[in-house]
Order: sequence, then structure tokens, then C-alpha cells
Amino acid sequence: MKTKLIRLAFLFMLFASAFPIYAQQTLETIYDGVEFDMPKVKEASFPDFEKSITAFGAIGDGLTKNSEAFKSAIEAVNQAGGGKVLVPRGVWYTGPITLLSNVNLHLEDGALIIFSKDKDDYPLVETSFEGLNTVRCLSPINAYQVENIAITGKGTIDGSGEVWRAVKKGKMTESQWKNLVKSGGIVEGTNWFPSQSFLDGYKASSSFNVPDVTDRNELQKMKDFLRPVMVSIRESKVVLFDGPTFQNSPAWNIHPLMSEDVIIRNLNVRNPWFSQNGDGLDLESCKNALIYNNTFDVGDDAICIKSGKDKDGRDRAIPTENVIIKNNIVYHGHGGVTVGSEMSSGVRNIHVSACTFIGTDIGLRFKSTRGRGGVVENIWISDIDMVGIPTEAIGFNMFYTGNSPVIEEDQSADDEARQENLVPVTEETPVFRNISMKNITVTDSEIAAFFMGLPEMKLENVRLENAVLQAKKGITAIDASGLELINVRVLGTDEVPLTIYNSQGVKVSGFTFEDNGKAAVRVLGTSDKVEFDQADFKSADQISKGNGLSPTAVKLK
Repeated sequence: MKTKLIRLAFLFMLFASAFPIYAQQTLETIYDGVEFDMPKVKEASFPDFEKSITAFGAIGDGLTKNSEAFKSAIEAVNQAGGGKVLVPRGVWYTGPITLLSNVNLHLEDGALIIFSKDKDDYPLVETSFEGLNTVRCLSPINAYQVENIAITGKGTIDGSGEVWRAVKKGKMTESQWKNLVKSGGIVEGTNWFPSQSFLDGYKASSSFNVPDVTDRNELQKMKDFLRPVMVSIRESKVVLFDGPTFQNSPAWNIHPLMSEDVIIRNLNVRNPWFSQNGDGLDLESCKNALIYNNTFDVGDDAICIKSGKDKDGRDRAIPTENVIIKNNIVYHGHGGVTVGSEMSSGVRNIHVSACTFIGTDIGLRFKSTRGRGGVVENIWISDIDMVGIPTEAIGFNMFYTGNSPVIEEDQSADDEARQENLVPVTEETPVFRNISMKNITVTDSEIAAFFMGLPEMKLENVRLENAVLQAKKGITAIDASGLELINVRVLGTDEVPLTIYNSQGVKVSGFTFEDNGKAAVRVLGTSDKVEFDQADFKSADQISKGNGLSPTAVKLK
């Protein structure tokens, strides 16, 4: 492990010296180069009025519960017409904090808010989690139908997530696991559960973290399982997060839901690597948002764009739209920038640029599955640098949580498998289309890119341009239509650099690769109208064709 970390650090130093450091973004520069029209996002502003929580009896000793002091300070500032609630240096132990309109919760340098580990402080409330209408524990920081709110400053907010989360043994070192088991809880198989209440809820859920039970009395018995997101901002307008560290959340870290005019900047968002559902930021069914100058190191997806799940999401009918994501760094996370898998209300008009992913499980991640519905479209991604990605640098998976097709060399086997995979197109069919990526650099990674649509709904009009991808495995495209690979270079693979399977209307131009003694390209299955530049190949033999392809399947021009 130590040798690998040293190698990654060395590679990153080389990598950093070869590329310009992206400038910090400001409200004046954030709209530069954005490909779609969107209104300027409104920034929260407050009167010159402030109250310290200490004026309401707060004691920063890390032992005294300050719930009433926070509540009184927020209410006083709200009733005065707005301003700052000051949290000075100290360790402020508290139950949930509910934000009200025109209040800026400002953490001064050295301020640490730690949320109570007493689950009785968090009553059950109706909300949405993982895109479904459900009941969860009240979030440590929460706001509902408010306007003009902020959390600012250089302090730290800790959600005491360790008392809420289950843990998988495989995500911990042996010594970490032994210490966790010694602390109490329940071990079943390779999972640790914090309590019987949590385990009861886990066994009652067929949909990840949302139990099938709806009776309130039964839900109360499994309350520990209904862990909250740390920061829940619902149906609100003009929201600003600027400066603090958010860490150790019970579930997701920051969750703006069905809100407008959201600015997320200059944050440090952290969770342990083993934290289940330890997302950094989940922007769900929001309109007009800016996400810039942030750093993420989390246990699940880092920056995630969502809009509801399955029927609950489709019934909501509120897409996430008009979002700019610039100049963010992601260390560990399941995805650097992710769209889905809950995207049933749709996602459109998203700009992502000048981001760096270092060791993130997947870099650019798009995921969905049958049953979701929704349309993801008009996504522009540029100037992304990645190093040490252990799976796909670029990943599109429309069989998330499902059984994806297996690539067959033989056409007859492929036809049989495809008949089993075909399902009717309905409102439950997810659509991903019109996605552009350019100026992408990947080094020391596992898989260059993986594009997979559905047999009945192709991944449509995806363009990758000006990319250098150094990875052990090359590019694979399955069930894509209108895919364009322009000036793409694949380095380091000991396998076929490019595989195209059951895809139509593919255009490849300026494709370069290292000769490893194998074919440069495989075209398989029911693929048709796949065009290559003849100048990219020494001979036509570098393109391998599967059995049974039509005469129009491959064209060299």
C-alpha cells in the first residue's frame, strides 16, 4: 500500500507539472464558457446584524448540549429581519439545527459543531431519500420552505455518523474491524450493524435503504436504520454554502432537494472511505446551481446529480437543470461527478469543467437502470484530469443494479442473448443523450472508458474529443448510437484498445493507440455503420470484425 501511494504521489507531481493549475472561480468568471443560457444564480445576502450563540447560553466544552441555544439564536436573528448567527471557536455539542429564512449560520475559525449521538434527538419526519418518498430521522441540519439562508465560515460540522452507519468488513483494515466489533453492535456475516433496530430495518428493506414498511409504529421500532442525511435543504430558495468543512455524515452529507438558486463553494467535504452511502453532495431536483472551488474525499459518490427514483421521481416531475460545476477536486469517492442512478424527473443543462479526480473509483459516472424513466440530456464536460482511477475513468452503465449483456464473439449467440434482453420502451425507460466530453486526460488507471446503453434504448449522441487515456484496458461501447470518438488516444492497454458491440452510427476519427500485437479495434454483434479514418490504421487488418456483420457494418474513409 505504501509503495502504491508513493507511486501515485510521484505520478501526480508529474501530472500536475504538465498541466495548468485551474484558477479559482468567482461569480464573475463562473459563467465563462457555459454552453447554455441560464439566469444568474441569486446569492444570499443578509443585514448587518448578528447574534452569538453564547448570548443564549451556549457552552463550547464539547459536553453541554446546546440545542436550545442554537434554536433561540436562529429565531432571534430571523425575527429581527435576518443576519448572522455566530458560532465562535469551541466545541459545540448539539441536537438538530433548523435554519430559518434570512439566517446565515457562520462558523468562525476553530469552531466545531458536533451533533448529538442520542438518536432520541432526531424524530421521524416525512421526507425523500434515494429519490423515494419515505420517512427518515430529522437531519442534523435541516431547512424546509425557507428563503435566503447560508452556512459560512471556516469551522467544521461533524455529523457523528459513526453511531448511525452499518459497515462492511471488506471496507476496513483488519485492525479497524476488530476495534469496531469490540465497540458493540451486531455482526451478521461480513456486516456490522450498530443496533438491533438498525438490523430490523435492514431486513425489512428490498430497496437499498428505504424499508418496505409504511406503518409509523413499525418504523419507530427500526428507527436506527432510518439514518438521516446530515444537511437537508428542502423546497427552498437562495441557498449558500461557503467555506466550512462538512464531515462524518450519517448518510449523505449535503442534500439540496427541490430548491432553487443554490451556491456550493469553497467547501471541504469529508467522510471515511468505509462510510455506506457517504456521498459528498447530492443535488436533487434543483434549478440554477453553482458548485465550485470545493474538495471532496468521501465514502460514496462525491458530486452527484439526481432527480428522484422510479414512480416517485416521475410523479415529482422536477428535473435538475441549469448547473455549473467548476474547479473541484475529488480524492476518494465512488464517482467524481455522477449523474444518477436516481434521475427519474430528468437532468438537463449541466456544465462540468476544470475538475481533478485523484484515486476516485470512477471518474465521470453516469448510471441508471430499467424502471427509472427520465431523460438525461445536454451535458457538457471539459478539461478534466484524472490519475489512479481503479475502475472506469469514464463510465456509462444503464444496467446499474441489473444484469448487463455479455459480449459474444459469435453472432448467433448474440442474437439469442439480445432477444432475452429486449423489453418494451415505456415511461420507465431511461434516456441518456446529447453528452459532450472534451479535453480529458487520464493516467495510471484501469479502464479508459465504458459506454453501455440499453438494447431497447441506445446511449445516444455521446461525443468524446481530445482525450488521452492511459489505462490497462481500453474503450468499450455497447448499445450506443451516434457515438463519436474524435482525436482520442489510448495508451498502456495490453488488450484491444477499442471494442464496439451492438452499436450503430459510430464515428471514429484521429484515433491513436499503442501497438500491442492485437487488433486495434473489434466491431461485434449487430453493430452497423461504424466509420473509421483510414489514415489511423496501418492496414484494414487492424480492425477485427465479428461473425455475421452486415456489409455496411464497417467503413474506412
